[in-house]
Amino acid sequence: MSIISSNIKFLRKRKGLTQQQFADQIGIKRSLVGAYEEERAEPKYELLKNIASFFEITVDDFINETINEKWAPKPKGDPANLRILTISVDKEDNENIEMVPLKASAGYLNGYADPEYVSQLPKFYLPMFKNGTFRAFEIKGDSMLPLPSGSIIIGEYLENWGDLKSGDTYVVVSKSDGVVYKRVTGKFKEQKKLKLISDNPVYEPYEISGEDILELWKARGYISTQLPEPAPEPTMESLTAMMAQMQRSISKLGQGNN
Repeated sequence: MSIISSNIKFLRKRKGLTQQQFADQIGIKRSLVGAYEEERAEPKYELLKNIASFFEITVDDFINETINEKWAPKPKGDPANLRILTISVDKEDNENIEMVPLKASAGYLNGYADPEYVSQLPKFYLPMFKNGTFRAFEIKGDSMLPLPSGSIIIGEYLENWGDLKSGDTYVVVSKSDGVVYKRVTGKFKEQKKLKLISDNPVYEPYEISGEDILELWKARGYISTQLPEPAPEPTMESLTAMMAQMQRSISKLGQGNN
């Protein structure tokens, strides 16, 4: 029996519900409950979320943990509570880099763990990004200047949040803020908050709780259609300063040879 089917059956019985009563509570047909418990079918992701919510457990636990009398949920925010990531691969079995454009950012909060949703995202492959799982996110606004709005951040999936490195930049996917690209300070610990900092000092830092975070992606590169501006031509002031610096350096060399 699969984990999902056995978990549905166990949790339903623990609540003292018949298949019909459970079906009525969830809003589906009784025959579907029987099909799920007998492993003749599996509920779609949206229904999985509803069932997990009904039993007051996480979707990750519901689809990956064998729930029985001895089972206990891991503490929220526990770095050891590893997350489930949905990915896609190309014909050569290379992991794709799925692209989350701005217009898909809101939908990503609901579909990030749905294989059907992820499979419909634009995708590409870059040979320099391997030995990891990567995703691309289009950012907006000027909070992370000098990266311009519209840049695409390529992030590597951070499975264990205990590996977060303070001061590095991450794409943070959260229930309250959606998809943001920020510099993160602090270490992830249970019931502690992380500080998110914009590289543009105009924006104030703010804190976010671990319970609010859905995914963390460590920034590994970016793509932009705006190329760097050329270095400014030297002014009379900068040339004068350069000459003065050269004279000081020559003077020090002369003193050292005496």
